[in-house]
Amino acid sequence: MYLSKRKGIAYAIALVIFTSILSCKSNNKADAKSNDEAFDQTSNWILLDKTDAIKDGNSYSWSVDIEHPIVYNVQVLFENEFSENSEEVNVNIGEHSIKEPFNKSYKTYKNEIVSEFKQTIDFNEIGKEKLTIITDADFKQIRIIPNFRNPIGSGKHHEEWLAMHQSPEKQAALAWFKEAKFGMFIHWGLYSQAGGIWKGTKINDSAYPGPKVAEWLMHAFRIPREEYKELAKTFNPDKSFAQNIAKLAKDAGMKYVVITSKHHDGFALFDSKSSDYDMVDATPYKADAIKELYEACLSEGLDFGVYYSHGNDWNDGTDGNYANVKKINDSLGIFTHPSGKNLWDPSPNTHAEYLEMKAYPQIKELINLLPKLRLIWFDGEGFITEEQSFRFYKLVYDTNPNVLVNKRVGWDFGDYLDAGDNKIPSADETLDKYWETCGTTNNSWGYKSYDDDWKSTQELLYYFVDIMSKGGNYLLNIGPDGLGNVPEASAKGLREMGAWIKVNQEAIYGVSRWKIPNEGQEETLLDGTGHRAAKGFKKTFTSKDFWFTTKGNKVYAISLVPASGKILIHSLNKNVGVIKNVRILGSEKDVEWKQTESGLEVSLTGIESSKYGFVVEASL
Repeated sequence: MYLSKRKGIAYAIALVIFTSILSCKSNNKADAKSNDEAFDQTSNWILLDKTDAIKDGNSYSWSVDIEHPIVYNVQVLFENEFSENSEEVNVNIGEHSIKEPFNKSYKTYKNEIVSEFKQTIDFNEIGKEKLTIITDADFKQIRIIPNFRNPIGSGKHHEEWLAMHQSPEKQAALAWFKEAKFGMFIHWGLYSQAGGIWKGTKINDSAYPGPKVAEWLMHAFRIPREEYKELAKTFNPDKSFAQNIAKLAKDAGMKYVVITSKHHDGFALFDSKSSDYDMVDATPYKADAIKELYEACLSEGLDFGVYYSHGNDWNDGTDGNYANVKKINDSLGIFTHPSGKNLWDPSPNTHAEYLEMKAYPQIKELINLLPKLRLIWFDGEGFITEEQSFRFYKLVYDTNPNVLVNKRVGWDFGDYLDAGDNKIPSADETLDKYWETCGTTNNSWGYKSYDDDWKSTQELLYYFVDIMSKGGNYLLNIGPDGLGNVPEASAKGLREMGAWIKVNQEAIYGVSRWKIPNEGQEETLLDGTGHRAAKGFKKTFTSKDFWFTTKGNKVYAISLVPASGKILIHSLNKNVGVIKNVRILGSEKDVEWKQTESGLEVSLTGIESSKYGFVVEASL
């Protein structure tokens, strides 16, 4: 999970002569005669030579063409040594401003020195911008490069991908996905037995850097592969786990379930023909847990998807190709993030061999094993090349074109976006695909025995309602223990959500974003798993706060407080059109209402509702 928040520098870098890469201002793309040859990522860099600047004293300016609205790093290249000091350098790009001192961040293969500013620049739109740097330093060049989390593809597979993405099968699958709105995520595997503790030490107290979520146990303690494998010998969950979890998802009002068929540790919960490191061959359970849950979900009327870590495999995926990528990136003076890579005990094979012998075959196995599979939730794409990402997408399409693929397959080849782990986008963001937010019920994805910071039912409902009002899906995670049992606090919150959803389902399933997402309450942007863990949840709600969804000629105004007294919904004033009928979902009682220039006035006298709120349906 966490790895996808920290995408590594793209491995897709052409092995061309380095002197031609940085000296050629035209930034020609690498020769793509072979399907296996990657493009030169420097073609998406903006290189600004000092000699081309408009100079005014110690101020240097250029006109910059921004072709990709993503996050960039700004670097300054020096031919000669310079003294680091605390004097701040001023850099202005459009509305963005950086004030930082120079530092010796990297060296290139030509021994040029690269100073990279810590502050990144996030461009939301394409177009021309003016860049100005004010400094007395003797620099050679300004380099604006895509941040390692935002590699830019060559585009050579775009048309072929688009034809598959726009196929009738994919579009029908997307229509289902948009209707479903609410799904269950399940992080479950060998790590679940440990509960976030290894040899008496809590994962949060691990001496090594990296994520401290429970499914990262092997990485957090740098456990050798053979030692970690011992967990499989005692992994023997309760035989009723599949039925229990499927029923919980149904009770919660969820429409689909997605489970970790193989997480970063490399262990498969299904009977794989490509590896004996799986549920049937390596555990006393001796049965296919994925197939069992799939069948249990179908029997409950739920759709099914699988998570699969394709780029990371700490058991069989060697170092995730880190060393090869780093060698090239170091020569160019750019950063390679090691997060999520097995650098303590990598397998002896190559990463390419892992893909050929395990990852590609297992994806095909899963699709054939689960004929009604709805989606594959890829993860860990860090150093997957553009070619490899496209191959994963095409493999899924060719095997079953009805299966959706998420963004994390890499290189923008997904059918839908995810906002990030426990992240909710701003209402002002423009997204070019349908999207989903995945979230946790406490602060870990896998089972962490000592994490009791459970999100309240009201908090979870707020995230769900906020996401729906912005036009997305919510994939809410549970982390069962080694026996497959869901912590009761987590299950209780889901059941309470389900009771609320059952009453108000008309405002949920199949709805879309209205002209505005909400009124009254200022949005709180959920900015990641660690953000919520550190800040907690202190938001309160009033009878003036509403979130909107719409379907057909109906607009739904969702409140998160009990029905009481009179309310005024400003956004449903006469300017939106004539309201013909108003009712409270779940109530048979007629309500008194009046539409004015100020809004929709509704009397809730005598209306009973859940303590978690109610929904006003207005028919236009």
